[in-house]
Amino acid sequence: MGEEALYVEGCPGCAIERKKEANKGIPYKEFFFVAVTTVASALPISSLFPFLYYMIEDLHVAKTEQDIGLYAGFLGASYFVGRFLASLFWGIVADRIGRKPIIIFSVFSVVIFNTLFGLSMKYWMAITTRLILGALNGMLAPIKAYSIEICRPEHHALGLSIVSTAWGIGLVVGPSIGGYLARPAQQYPNMFSDESIFGRFPYLLPCLCISLFAAVVLVSCIWLPETLHKHKNIDNEIEMSSDSRNPQTEEVHGDKSLYKNWPLMSSIIAYCVFTLHDTAYSEILSLWTISDRKYGGLSFSSKEVGQLLAVAGAGLIVYQLFIYRPVHKFLGCVNSCRASSALTIPILAAYPFMTHLYGYRLGLALYFAAIVKGALGITVLTGTSLLQNYAVPQSQRGAANGIAAAAMSFFKAIGPAGAGALFSWAQKRQHAAFFPGDQMVFLILNIVQCIGLVLTFKPFLAVPDHYDLK
Repeated sequence: MGEEALYVEGCPGCAIERKKEANKGIPYKEFFFVAVTTVASALPISSLFPFLYYMIEDLHVAKTEQDIGLYAGFLGASYFVGRFLASLFWGIVADRIGRKPIIIFSVFSVVIFNTLFGLSMKYWMAITTRLILGALNGMLAPIKAYSIEICRPEHHALGLSIVSTAWGIGLVVGPSIGGYLARPAQQYPNMFSDESIFGRFPYLLPCLCISLFAAVVLVSCIWLPETLHKHKNIDNEIEMSSDSRNPQTEEVHGDKSLYKNWPLMSSIIAYCVFTLHDTAYSEILSLWTISDRKYGGLSFSSKEVGQLLAVAGAGLIVYQLFIYRPVHKFLGCVNSCRASSALTIPILAAYPFMTHLYGYRLGLALYFAAIVKGALGITVLTGTSLLQNYAVPQSQRGAANGIAAAAMSFFKAIGPAGAGALFSWAQKRQHAAFFPGDQMVFLILNIVQCIGLVLTFKPFLAVPDHYDLK
């Protein structure tokens, strides 16, 4: 069979394969689209963290100050409950009709429902809009499959790490937008009055800015190429797959049940534990830095929290551009996950002791810890995501990422709710003899991290026989 017979005219997936064959370099334009669409999808997820404490106060649902964390946890969890319910559906649909339509619809849902969240004046409306946004934003599963399919095998780690980094940047820049722009009438009284629309809706401005960015990205999606193969010539597609698409998956058979694919399921389990940890850490970091020092916090303003998270995001970009690829090339997926997970433990243990620091000493310690923790977290999540995508062929990649996104969303829903309840409980035991207050919070975070570390070793983690552990 000749080389030309491997490609089917009119098939977008075959067109991408031809392009990859002709251009062996890094597809910068496609990676840029992957990055901006991922950022637009991720920005709303944690943009509420810096002002969540104040929003719960303004909604008048918490009876006492110590109960604010509990209600904040439920609101933070509502997005992930919605995503848990719908992620598998979006992954399957992406395998049927293509990656591009789901990506476009997800960005569109951000434009609409993130704006409505900013207009929420009742607790039930805030939770409902976040729940619907989580259910309709089906980006995570198809964008991971897309980032693998848009590039040659030697660039797979870079492609998937761009998704992880862009997602991480969105989760970091989002809070900085929320921190600087929430409650503008209080933060910038010379520019915004209490009678203005942003005075009457104090959390609309950050949400509106994110929605406008998503609207611009939505227009740019016109130039996003489709990668899914849309033809009936299965024999040719399989032959082409083994020839050029992904040598790591050539022995994986598409007729195998995903739930019986232990390399896939074991990597998803580890991935879920690490995402549970990261989500709980993000919420606790924001609540802990804002809460009063008498409760074991740092008494930061929402602007200071936004600044901290913005600097951590900038550090993440530097790490991605200059450090991550050599680390992955030297250690591989599994060993980089293990090393990063182990190094996270002493960093988390140091956080409670920062309450004894002030001024530049506190700034240096806190900023350094946040930057390093973010870089280690991205390394772990990217490594486990690569293992998931290498465990299945393209025809199952959307569904596999959908299962991962659904399972991960369930744990991410537990994360904010559990972290909020844990934080509220910890604030009421500041003088306990055994790990008082914030020390208990970070101890429990470390226990979860240790469980994740154990899950990166055999027999808990399995990798495809053909994949090089390194």
